[in-house]
Amino acid sequence: MQIEKINYLRQLLNGRLDALWITNPENINYLTGFLSNPHERLLALLITEDALTLFVPKMEVPAAEAVFTGTVIGYLDTENPYTLSAFSFKNIGFESEHLSVKRLEELKSYFNMDGYVSIDQTIKDLRNIKSAAELDILKAAARYADQAVEIGVQALTEGISEIEVVRHIEAAMLKIDGITAMSFDTMVLFGDHAALPHGTPGSRTLKNGEYVLFDLGVVYNGYCSDITRTVAFGETAPLHDTIHAIVTEANNRAIQLVKPGVRIADCDDAARSYITEQGYGDQFPHRLGHGLGISVHEFPDISSANDDCFKEGMVFTIEPGIYVEGEVGVRVEDDLVVTKDGCEVLTRYPK
Repeated sequence: MQIEKINYLRQLLNGRLDALWITNPENINYLTGFLSNPHERLLALLITEDALTLFVPKMEVPAAEAVFTGTVIGYLDTENPYTLSAFSFKNIGFESEHLSVKRLEELKSYFNMDGYVSIDQTIKDLRNIKSAAELDILKAAARYADQAVEIGVQALTEGISEIEVVRHIEAAMLKIDGITAMSFDTMVLFGDHAALPHGTPGSRTLKNGEYVLFDLGVVYNGYCSDITRTVAFGETAPLHDTIHAIVTEANNRAIQLVKPGVRIADCDDAARSYITEQGYGDQFPHRLGHGLGISVHEFPDISSANDDCFKEGMVFTIEPGIYVEGEVGVRVEDDLVVTKDGCEVLTRYPK
């Protein structure tokens, strides 16, 4: 259990809040080590100045008690979990981006609550800076992402389908100790199919002279990686090669800018301006990247809308792309960590 992180959040109480109510399963996992998908059931971590209480479905009590040192309140599907405690709080902090209106009304009713504040940003800031232990896991996850791309590239042969390559990659990676899942649906897209930034692999078969886009990652010991490589299969069209070179240069320009104190928006601009200068600004329709950790998409947002500056210990992606409808799509994505005086690129498969 992450007592230091919990104590960091306890500073929010400071006489103005009576308790913190955490309901996002990812954040509960981050703080306690207990990972659960409660579906429609209540899963909640209650933090007060002197106690920790975890509300879980009755069937998950043994698993919770194995990692959680506070009080575990288990409830049956036929029970109301709020009635199993006698808590009463005037003011509470909660995750406004996760708590439903229905659950908020329940808190008001059963805890006699009449005041509340959002603590979303504080939790994002906490998760934003990775510890040395977290970085070790993220680096390993990135190495496995490199390996997954290599497995996919080696499987390419004329006539193979996108979904066949996906299955080949996933079957190989899920045999590795510590990898519990792919961090999102593996994407393998051939030729014109890659012109959809988030296309769905299907029965489309590979032809000679096409680019192949791989976008994938793994969950290793609870942390995610995310890499994109677009590779040539056979002799590709000169225009497509030019687009690939532009995207790769945009990726490199953005990476070269990353260091503590640099505005995140300026990093996005470094890639976007270059792609625009080359005549493809309208074909780069998404942000430059996103944070990476126990979730494959987390804080910070790497975009022109983020005026925050990079800080040592941040981990995120840089992934510019150009998508020409009906013809070709190219994206090049790396995972990075901000270091004391620059950055380290964690994904190393050739671009």
